[in-house]
Amino acid sequence: MMDNSGKHGSGKTRMIRFGEELRHQREARGLSVDDVCAVTKVSVQHLLALEAGELDRLPGGVFRKGIVRGYLTALDLDEAVWMERFTLSCAGTGLSGADDRDWVQFAENVKKSRAHAPPGMAMRWLGVAILMVTLWAVVWLAWHFVRQHRVSLRETTSAERVDSGLNASDPRP
Repeated sequence: MMDNSGKHGSGKTRMIRFGEELRHQREARGLSVDDVCAVTKVSVQHLLALEAGELDRLPGGVFRKGIVRGYLTALDLDEAVWMERFTLSCAGTGLSGADDRDWVQFAENVKKSRAHAPPGMAMRWLGVAILMVTLWAVVWLAWHFVRQHRVSLRETTSAERVDSGLNASDPRP
């Protein structure tokens, strides 16, 4: 089996070699793993796993490719060339293929579902608006009723006080 550099090796060996080449590129630029971590926001353990060729320690699917792309961008490497090398290196490890297609399909489905509002959504919002207006009317009517009831109680109480005051001052038995 031949890898992208023309040397024979298993998929795991090609992945290790790919990771070593990334590490060499990073060190040639005078960057530490922490420097790359600060730029990419990828954890140090994931970057070290990538450099060691241990893909099984990385998240799967598009996340794995995202980590590689972030690393390549941080090092200002040609993404197209290096991603092709990464894909070829992954091919022999059994960690690429259907998993990637599943994630891509999932992402496309999410995008499609968010692009269009489901039919009848306008009617739902109309129902919500009607419910809010009705609720406001009930609250207003309750407030108005309580306020009127308090005023009539005050008037009744004032009238009773006036009547009782007249009766108390009345000298008749």
